Amino acid sequence: MSTIHISAAPGDFADVVLMPGDPLRARYIAERFLEQPREVTAVRNMLGFTGQYQGQRVSVMGHGMGIPSISIYATELIRHYGVRVLIRVGSCGGLRPEVDLKDVIVALAAGTDSRVNRHRFLDHDFPAVADFELARRAMELAARRGQPVRAGSVFSSDLFYMPDVARLHETLVRMGMLAIEMEVAGLYGVAAEQGARALALLAVADHLPTGRSLSSTERERSFDEMIGLALELGAAEAAAVAPR
Repeated sequence: MSTIHISAAPGDFADVVLMPGDPLRARYIAERFLEQPREVTAVRNMLGFTGQYQGQRVSVMGHGMGIPSISIYATELIRHYGVRVLIRVGSCGGLRPEVDLKDVIVALAAGTDSRVNRHRFLDHDFPAVADFELARRAMELAARRGQPVRAGSVFSSDLFYMPDVARLHETLVRMGMLAIEMEVAGLYGVAAEQGARALALLAVADHLPTGRSLSSTERERSFDEMIGLALELGAAEAAAVAPR
């Protein structure tokens, strides 16, 4: 049955769901990459689609901006629709010198200034980490595709326009954070709480210390390369969890 945020019917979502922040990117992925895509939800224009990729059933749905938004949709997908694997596909701002524009980051873990995981974890520090097998398989697939990726920790911020940003960036770089974004820590917390598996793949669209950024054409191209990796990973996971 539908939820207050998702109007899909039971069985409309596949076991594996890719989640970009922008619902129009969800439509773009469905129409460009999936075979026989079908819209399954559009509540508040947060679009979701299900189709086929490499012979496997895969879904894609937007999650909006920020930890509260992704937490709502991830929770309902897992709890009400039986989704087992969530793969966030989005952009990020690179922080460290070795991180360059167009790089794809496999987010192994996420720090955050949000308290959501403390609420889940009795006010203790929660290790917001990716599913190991998803991360390992993503790295293997990237190597097979000849696609350079970086693996490491990222930072999920509650604020886009933040005070004392220079001090924050300096601290994040010193602590080894590769990039900053706004959702991964929340997604990993939901997955742990609800018994699902999750991974985030992030394309570096801006390099914050230097102020460099991709053009709109370059953003689309790098996003497409990341989506190809995510969909190949999603299809492999769908085949692995399919009934035999």
